[in-house]
Amino acid sequence: MKVSIIGAGNGGITAAADLTDRGFEVSLFGATGFTDDLSAIEKNGGITLKDEKGERLVPFSNVTADIEKAVAGADVIMLTVPGFAVENIAEQLAPVVTEKQVILINGAGAMGAGRFVNRARQLGIDKSFNIAETNSLTYGTRAFPEAARVEVSLYVKKVFLAAYPSSKTDELLDVCSQLYDCLVPAESSWHAALENGNPEVHPGPALLNAGRIDYSEGEFWLYKEGITEHTVKLLKAVEDERMAIGKAFGYHLEDATESRANRGYFEDDGRTLKELFNTSEVYSNIKGPVSINSRYFTEDISSGLVLWSGMAKAAGVATPNIDAIITLGSTLFDEDFYESGLTLDSLGFSGQSAEELIRSV
Repeated sequence: MKVSIIGAGNGGITAAADLTDRGFEVSLFGATGFTDDLSAIEKNGGITLKDEKGERLVPFSNVTADIEKAVAGADVIMLTVPGFAVENIAEQLAPVVTEKQVILINGAGAMGAGRFVNRARQLGIDKSFNIAETNSLTYGTRAFPEAARVEVSLYVKKVFLAAYPSSKTDELLDVCSQLYDCLVPAESSWHAALENGNPEVHPGPALLNAGRIDYSEGEFWLYKEGITEHTVKLLKAVEDERMAIGKAFGYHLEDATESRANRGYFEDDGRTLKELFNTSEVYSNIKGPVSINSRYFTEDISSGLVLWSGMAKAAGVATPNIDAIITLGSTLFDEDFYESGLTLDSLGFSGQSAEELIRSV
């Protein structure tokens, strides 16, 4: 199977190393601004991969800044890009992708597949896309692009996948499971978005630690020091509201402990959620956010909590804690996230009920 990876950041460089190491034919596309990362890979003769098997150099040279060249002949085109970049990538990729190729958006679920298709339609491109998205990246990883090096702390054990439309999920799951055996079907893109754990864990506790983050100048560890007996209460309150949204949509969602235990980030051994985060071998080694201007705030509020709030309103579910975080985050950033974030209006679902939203995808 030939795989084209779009995005030369953490996830993209890791996937390039891992999939190549496992025998797939891989190309890696990096947009303007990432050419230094690509050059480092070429200079290094590949990507240094450190994981549970040890450390080794994975020979890899198929890097390019030409997206048409990157995707030519690929069976699967995998997007490992931030949520805010989906529309921009769609503008570049939609004109050159074929209807036989599978597009997999591998990252935090935020209705990326639908947004990709919507942007293509706005450009007058009326292809029948084979496109799916996950609720979370398939790796727990840190990448050091300037050194062409990745350190994988976890190959995630369970990740939800939803096609757009959902009627294609089983078909695309069969294809994508050849890359990752951790994939399981989600009921829809709405379901995958509600199983994205980042908006629940990141913005609330990070907001309560905003002063500490400013003062530390990069020496802050959210999971080790920011998840405390008090800040975890806000995390749990957001969890309760997310679960209520899921119930209103007819989905059985995993709670914060269950989802991370299923993914492999820690074991559900009866300890509190605070203790699990504080001592997780994966989470406790993750530094950040290093500043307020980070995805822990911007992306996880604008593409996560704003979307959940809109879904809640469509279902008649109250979300006072989610809304409070959005409001306070908007104040910190001098930006109205309800206006700039991912809303039902911006997705083309203005005024629809929960039942209509479920049928729409």
